[in-house]
Amino acid sequence: MKYQEFVQAIDKGKVTPLYYLYGDEPYLMEKCVRKLLEQLVSPDLRDFNLNVYYGTETKGEEIAEAAATLPMFASWRVVLVKKADALSASSLEVLSSYIRHPSPSTCLVLQGEKIDQRKKFFSELKKTGELVEFKRLYENQLPAFIRNEASLRGKKIEPAAADMLVYLAGNNLQELVSELEKAILYVGEGGEIQVSHIRAIVSDTRVNSVFELTDSLGEKNLERALRSLDTLLNDGEAPLLVLAMITRHYRQIWKVRELLDKRTPTQDIGKIAGINPYFLQGILRQARNYSVVELRWIFERIFEIDGALKTGGGKPRILLESLLMDVCSKAPARSA
Repeated sequence: MKYQEFVQAIDKGKVTPLYYLYGDEPYLMEKCVRKLLEQLVSPDLRDFNLNVYYGTETKGEEIAEAAATLPMFASWRVVLVKKADALSASSLEVLSSYIRHPSPSTCLVLQGEKIDQRKKFFSELKKTGELVEFKRLYENQLPAFIRNEASLRGKKIEPAAADMLVYLAGNNLQELVSELEKAILYVGEGGEIQVSHIRAIVSDTRVNSVFELTDSLGEKNLERALRSLDTLLNDGEAPLLVLAMITRHYRQIWKVRELLDKRTPTQDIGKIAGINPYFLQGILRQARNYSVVELRWIFERIFEIDGALKTGGGKPRILLESLLMDVCSKAPARSA
């Protein structure tokens, strides 16, 4: 089950006694858990009907016992197990016995990051419950996510402002929402959130450094790119987030480069590539500095740096500096 289906089921009051929520998008997962709790357990009865455990410190017997307990003064009891992927094999064995015959008045919710559906526990759970996956949103889904979050808060945000927020905050939904809420407070009771408001609430240093870094790379200006990278890292920006910014920028350049090679009319490129007119002219200019062959090689290097950053294969600053030096130089000739 996808998380959207999970949300729809909750809205319709269709709740099952068992859920295992998993995936790499914690913000959406937590949001759905809050929604489920709002539906099943009123705040004044949570002391009686809500149990929260952690898989790192709880045994299966304790979870199963709580789940088998009848709710007090309510229709539902909720038993929430965070970090369920840390439960021991013996705990899962105990819970396997429970999930074969779950209490119809308890909603047992387990949360983890990864699961192995080949294991007996998950095959048993699927018979009486639901596995709900929370995938990290794709980049092209983020502006719509921001607009929806703004709408839920009674605000409108112009498309260019949503795109800029994605550009500056990346795909961390918690950070995106945090910055959006700052913008809402900044605008107050006024009209829609605009680009100027996003620039106002995000650090000037960060805004300038992010744009200077990506623009410098697009223009193959190594000196400016290294200076911007130095500013971002010294200000505490996470190396993987910096790499995500670089990746996003080159992905847009590649889309535009391919469209230019197809002789797509300029007025159609932004719409086809999904690039807001606010950013399009700069991307068009930079795309002319690269060939598709060169961009393919750059993405090979980005993939290598990503792996090295995630596995500790070198000092992050040195890895990113080497990437900048590579992409600002003439890429080796490669076959198309």
